[in-house]
Amino acid sequence: QVQLVESGGGWVQPGGSLRLSCAASGRTFGSAAMGWFRQAPGQEREFVAAISWGSTIRYYADSVKGRFTISRDNAKNTVYLQMNSLKPEDTAVYYCAKDQSRSPHDSSLFYEDWGQGTQVTVSS
Repeated sequence: QVQLVESGGGWVQPGGSLRLSCAASGRTFGSAAMGWFRQAPGQEREFVAAISWGSTIRYYADSVKGRFTISRDNAKNTVYLQMNSLKPEDTAVYYCAKDQSRSPHDSSLFYEDWGQGTQVTVSS
């Protein structure tokens, strides 16, 4: 199993930017796809973005497309989520997760080895 630790969350004003990082410990990501999900209080966990092992395939939720960018550095065993033009509705706990396969998916059912999450709050 891979231990995943998210970082980079915090409080920002609407229109601001944050970069989240997801670092692996214990083992490397290997050839697995990686994904980002988020969950607001009282809401179900929703898909945000996913990336294939070679970074050639990227998926985004419609709500974040054009504002968020997912990337990865396999040599550093790290996945990133650059978030620009943040909105109050982006407020949530953000989780990274390792996919069970090399291909990315937009459903949490395909993922394993979840991180503990990092809080992102967007407000004035």
